[in-house]
Formats: sequence, C-alpha cells, structure tokens
Amino acid sequence: MNTTPFFEYLSSEKRSSVHTVSAYRSDIGQFEDFMHVQFEITSELSINSTHIRSWISELMIQEISERSIHRKLSALNAWFRFLMKRKEIQMNPAKGVTKPKRPTRLPETLQEQQGEDLYRLQDTDNAIEKANALLIQLFYETGIRLSEMMGLRHRDIDFGMGQIKVLGKRNKVRYVPVNDEMMSKLKQHMNESRNKFVDAPLFQNEKGNPLSRSSLYRRVKSSLTLITTQKKKSPHVLRHSFATHMLNNGADLNHIKEILGHANLAATQVYTHLSTDRLKRIHAHLHPRENKSPKN
Repeated sequence: MNTTPFFEYLSSEKRSSVHTVSAYRSDIGQFEDFMHVQFEITSELSINSTHIRSWISELMIQEISERSIHRKLSALNAWFRFLMKRKEIQMNPAKGVTKPKRPTRLPETLQEQQGEDLYRLQDTDNAIEKANALLIQLFYETGIRLSEMMGLRHRDIDFGMGQIKVLGKRNKVRYVPVNDEMMSKLKQHMNESRNKFVDAPLFQNEKGNPLSRSSLYRRVKSSLTLITTQKKKSPHVLRHSFATHMLNNGADLNHIKEILGHANLAATQVYTHLSTDRLKRIHAHLHPRENKSPKN
C-alpha cells in the first residue's frame, strides 16, 4: 500500500497540523500491519468493510479506548476518500462502519455530607469569605448555571414570593424557589453590598461592579477545595449535586427539570443514572446476601 501521496496531500494541500499527520500515519500504519498479518493483504484494492470491522474488534480486545478507535476510523475514512478522489478505488470501505459507542460520562457530584459541609464555610468574620460561602450555597440550593449567577441583580430577588428570577439559555426566564434561611442570608448580603441599587449585581467586587466569569469560577473552586479532594471543582459540580441530591431525596424528575431550566426531560434523566448507581452501591453494601460466598 502506497500511503505517501496521502500524507503529502495532508501536509501540503490540507495544511493539516504536524500532530494530525503523525497520528494518521501511525493509525494507518497499524491498519496496514494488521491487514498484512491477518489477511495477507498488501493492496488497498482488496480491503472491504469486513476487514475494517475485524480490525476494530481487535482494537477493542486490546482495550484501546473508544476515543482512539474513533480517531483511527477517521484516519481510514480520510485516506479512502483521498483514494476515491484519485479514482484508485471505487468505494470507501470504511463508510458505514459503525463506531464503538463511547461510554456515557456521568457528571461528577459532591457526596451529600459534603453538601452539608458547604454550610461550615459561612463561619467566618471575613466579608469576602462570607460572600463566597453564600455564593457556593446559592449554587448548591438552586442548581443555576455560572452564566445565570453572573446575571443575577438585586431586583431578581423576590422576598415576598421566596424565589429568584433567572435568565437562562435562549433568554428564557424561570423562577427558582429559595428557602427562608437563604432569603435571610441574601437580604443581609444585599444590605452589606457596596452597590445597593436595584440594578446592582448580586455578587460584586470591591468597587460594586459585577464579578467576572473567571473570578466567580475561582471563588467556587477555592471554596470546594476546602471540602473535597475530587479533581473537578466547578459551579457545574454544584449544579449536578443539587439535581442528584434532590432526586435521591424523592424529588420528582419533572420538578428538577423545571428548576434546572432544561428544554426537555432527556437532559435531566442523566441524574437517574447517578441515583441508580447510588442504589446499587447501597444494595451491595447492605444486602445480607451480597457478600456471602457460595457454599461448596
């Protein structure tokens, strides 16, 4: 198999990066070796989709990640398309070959005890640390997004109704309920704010201006570092924790969907997987027959 023209094409005409060319060269080289060893094939004219599926199966047996297999298939597709363009083959044997499904990544969450630990952060006389504690608790109690937190103004806090007005994706407005304790904290926070106008940002810097996205993110990460050693520490972890802990404690999935501002229920259903995993762990730990060895 002569792949040299293809790599020259990638470099000169497609102007692909050195990294891409190197990765494709490695991937196609591995495929060529497999074709030669397993099927004694040395010409691209003899390759069909069955050969490619066989290679994928071998990669999966070797426990190559789905991400890497997807890239290798992309390399083959690009090569065969090039050969078709040059009319060296009539059809692309990689076309229609099913890629292995990537495993669903479940969102990271805090443990419920760590959610309780968030409230220890308010035990401080430092004004900035107290504001940070309120910030992280509000994320956890409402499940709102970082961008939505940035948009909150004093006027959005409805003390009479016990709710906050949130401007979500596609400028869709929703109202999120807030408990009396949080409302009391928000009132005190707003009274102590430098900028007290109704249009003032809920969370401000020392000049009374809105906190930047990066500043809000850093404050959340810094606070979470005090209660968890998990790698991911972000506002979205708090959003996921809110939804998961609500579901674990009996909340209706549709209710969680409305609070989170999801457009459809499918986006919210990922939390049922987290809840199921929790039930499995509890079952494995507590069921009297789980840890019994079979009798001989």
